Amino acid sequence: MPELPETETIARDLDAELRGATITGVDVRRADVLREVDARALAQRVGGARIERAWRRAKLVILDLSTGDRLVVQPRFTGALLVDDGATPLPERERPFLRVTFTLDGGRRLHYRDIRCLGTVALMPPDRFAEYEGGLGVEPLDPSFTAAHLSGLVRGSRQAIKKLLQDQRRVVGVGNIYANEALWRSRLDPAREGRSLSEAEIARLRDAVVSVLEESIALRGTSFRDYVDARGARGGFVDRLAVYGRADEPCPRCGTTLVDTHAIDARTTVYCPRCQH
Repeated sequence: MPELPETETIARDLDAELRGATITGVDVRRADVLREVDARALAQRVGGARIERAWRRAKLVILDLSTGDRLVVQPRFTGALLVDDGATPLPERERPFLRVTFTLDGGRRLHYRDIRCLGTVALMPPDRFAEYEGGLGVEPLDPSFTAAHLSGLVRGSRQAIKKLLQDQRRVVGVGNIYANEALWRSRLDPAREGRSLSEAEIARLRDAVVSVLEESIALRGTSFRDYVDARGARGGFVDRLAVYGRADEPCPRCGTTLVDTHAIDARTTVYCPRCQH
């Protein structure tokens, strides 16, 4: 967390609010969240730069700057990008966790908040970003993410299908929440080897991945714990979760008690032992 729907929501909000804004200063309070640059170089390189656009790649929020550099933010578990326009005070609960603040023209600020400091803020020139992006897999909302494409990614593997779905070198943006949900929707056992899936099952899984991501984006993501959007609001998809966070509750489809395990990828996997077999 945040996964694709959450970072997509943040990126869209930032693009709408900050496109065309100029960065006038930087305050780095925790330099250990920085990557590819130190605090002094960050201030020198972004000072006076205009934000050309904000967008998402994988689980990253990216700000294209007029200098050609890109600010690349990976929120991971507890990171967030918060816009502070001065009109609505930033909640006091957020202030102890502000790690980097970008001051913008017009008096606005863009804060990187991270409770556990597991996320990162990087500054990359175009060639470095191209190298970094080269290691990422296909976007699941891209037209190229077809059933045939997914089949080519998983059919030869002995790994569990849940683990394959979360491999960012194969398919980006899908983490634990949406892997659990997509597998429940497609009635697949999360522990099944990728190579064991039929073409029909793969097609069903592809459609489930796309549908759950699109529905979550429409509801501005899932706020299960720490995720908030660029204005500090929580996402609404949590009320649509069928299995994630619902261990020992009845399956919404058949009523069987949902079970959880850590055996697949050392993370919580919740599934229906009757529906998903």
